[in-house]
Amino acid sequence: MASLSPPRAAAWTLFALALSAPIGAPAVAQRIDVVVSSEAGDRLASKPPIVFRATAGEATPAGAILVDDSERHQKILGFGASFNEAGMICINSLAPAAQEALLKSVFDARTGAGFTMMKSPIAATDFMSAGPWYTYDDVPGDTALVHFSIARDLGPNGLVTYIKRARRYGKLTIQAPMDYPPDWMLIDPIHRQDVDPRCYDCLAHYYLRYVQEYARAGVRIDYVSLFNEPLNYTKISYPEIGKLLKEHVGPLFERSGLKGRLQLSEDVQREDAPGHYGPVLDDPETMRYVAMIPYHGYDFGMFDNVALIAKRYPDRLLWMTELCYAYEAGYPTDHVLPRYDFADEDFWAGQIMGDVGAGASAWSYWNLVLDETGGPWLVSTPHGDPPGNAQQPLIVVNRKTHEVSYTGAFYAVAHFSKFVRPGSFRIGCAGEDYGIRGMAFERPDGKIALILRNSLASEATAHVRWRGTAADVALPGKSITTCMWRK
Repeated sequence: MASLSPPRAAAWTLFALALSAPIGAPAVAQRIDVVVSSEAGDRLASKPPIVFRATAGEATPAGAILVDDSERHQKILGFGASFNEAGMICINSLAPAAQEALLKSVFDARTGAGFTMMKSPIAATDFMSAGPWYTYDDVPGDTALVHFSIARDLGPNGLVTYIKRARRYGKLTIQAPMDYPPDWMLIDPIHRQDVDPRCYDCLAHYYLRYVQEYARAGVRIDYVSLFNEPLNYTKISYPEIGKLLKEHVGPLFERSGLKGRLQLSEDVQREDAPGHYGPVLDDPETMRYVAMIPYHGYDFGMFDNVALIAKRYPDRLLWMTELCYAYEAGYPTDHVLPRYDFADEDFWAGQIMGDVGAGASAWSYWNLVLDETGGPWLVSTPHGDPPGNAQQPLIVVNRKTHEVSYTGAFYAVAHFSKFVRPGSFRIGCAGEDYGIRGMAFERPDGKIALILRNSLASEATAHVRWRGTAADVALPGKSITTCMWRK
């Protein structure tokens, strides 16, 4: 329905207010679109728009959210999760129409969450569950990689299939880490799970073949992370990772025309990342091959360490590439997994805000989809993949009832992925009230996106100031709210 024109007097009033506003300020009646997800039941629900009002002579109240688009911080690449065979198994348990509805809800930017930054492991992890533990060449001593094959990934539950189906609905950036190389490349697959230095050159070609074979299958791998949590899985030290990268993988990728595709590795937690990364990345000959810096957040804090990395390497973007709840990692201790309560959204919104506020340009959860048991998981004790490894996904597919449940964590990620599109910039956003925090972005289309988190159980009001105007935004208890307006 077309909007109604205001009476002439009101129109002249708005015109006069606009003329009296400071240069660069918006018209006072600037419309703000509001989208809410809340414990009360809203899920990415559009609310009636509100407008900014003039603030001439008004004092700024304590706790006001002050948005400043003249202050620009890091570029945002996007948000997402991880592809694993476990997720594809769960999706394939649904009727065909329900499968597509789920994928569209995640990857379509217009009607869904618009996930873009996705992780796709190099062969087996604890949730590559469509068969036994595997690598792409399990023939001992095959240094020529004659038997290298991604055949499993091309199957109905494989990652190539998963990625291609997701890509029907959106453009994706794919990051690929590796838990383990083939066992025959290790000094001792049981007791000394570090890479035999005599296999460094062979391993470099293994990474290259992976990228090339995926490309032949129609999937571009944007970044290869040499090792996933190297001190937890492959027991290789960071100095040796640096040597492998500088002397073998980096030069090989450069000769093959794939420079700009490599990442050092992913530390398990923010606390240790600066100490582990620094001695390697401070070597300019190694750093020239590092396109981006990934890390994990399994300390659920220590965001100051992310800021240290961002400050130390300002010409490299940061990506928080993995985080979840997992019993085997010791958390949570007070909930059964998977958990379905929406209030859990608040914790995950805090994790995203912590990383992005510290300088991260991208943020990805671990498992996108698991079943009602928090699985299915792969068991391979020698490779650190234990039984009973229930974990928390963003989406739960009950393989018995075929019910699909979107968790609070999903909506925390979705408010960022849907409204803070790739190419946005984080902008100034100062002030926070008790239980209320805001974070603001300027999008490529020129709109401002302000994400407001209300951690309180009760409704609250966020007082927002921008360019000499103000608006009061009602925030339901335990909610995440996105406000958007044009500059």
